Amino acid sequence: MKVPRVLDDLRQLREITAARIGLPRAGASIATREMLQFELDHARARDAVHLPFDSEPLLHGLQQRGLDTLAVHSAAGNRSLYLQRPDLGRRLDSDSKARLDRAGTLQDVSPDLALVIADGLSTRAVHENALPLLDAFLPLADARGWTLAPVTVASQARVALADEIGQLLRARIAAILIGERPGLSAADSLGIYLTYAPRVGRSDAERNCISNIRAQGMSHTEAATLLQNLVAAALSRRLSGVQLKDDRMLLES
Repeated sequence: MKVPRVLDDLRQLREITAARIGLPRAGASIATREMLQFELDHARARDAVHLPFDSEPLLHGLQQRGLDTLAVHSAAGNRSLYLQRPDLGRRLDSDSKARLDRAGTLQDVSPDLALVIADGLSTRAVHENALPLLDAFLPLADARGWTLAPVTVASQARVALADEIGQLLRARIAAILIGERPGLSAADSLGIYLTYAPRVGRSDAERNCISNIRAQGMSHTEAATLLQNLVAAALSRRLSGVQLKDDRMLLES
C-alpha cells in the first residue's frame, strides 16, 4: 500500500531531528511508547540539572594541557539557592572575587581571551563536552597568537558570571562554556557565550551565542571554528552581540 505523502514527509523529518514530530496516537491519547519516552527524557533533563558538578577532573585536564587554572564559585552557595535565585549565580562570592582580582593585577598585559567553564543548568553537558571542545579550539587560538588568561572553572554559575570574571582578569573578551537548559530532546547541550570588553552589567544583546554543542548537534570542531572566527571578528571590530553576526558565513572567513 502506498504511504500517504504527509506520513512520508513526517518520517523523513523524524530521521533528521530529535524533536517530537507526528507522534503516533492510541485513540485520543499519545501512544504508550511515546509517553514512556517523554517521561524518560523528562527524567534525564531533571538529572542533568541536579547532577553534582565535578570540577576536579576538569581542573586536572586543563592543567595536563599546560593551562593555568582558577576555581571559583558564584554567590549562590548551593544548588537549591542557585535555582531559586538566578541573580546570585551572576555574581562571584567574595573569596572568588578577591582571588581573581589578585590574578588580574599580576598580569603584565591584558589577555585577549578569558575562558570560563561553568556548570550552568546541565553539568552533564560540561562534563562531556568542555574538554573536547577546548582540544579543538586551543590550537586555533595558538595559531592566531592570542594570549589567554587563566582558565576559570566556575560552580553554580549563570552566563553573566563571565562578565565579572573577564573584568577582574582584565581580558579583552570573555567566553563562557556553560551547560544549557536541558530540553526534552537534549539534556547534554553545551553553549558558548562571548562578550567583548566584559564588565558587570553587560546585557544579553551584547553577547554572541554558539548553541547545541553535543554529539547529536554541532560538533566540537565546528563550534571551535565558529568560536575562533567570532573572537577574531570581535577583536577586530571591538564589539560583540547583535552587531556582530554569528552566521555560517563566518565559517568561510
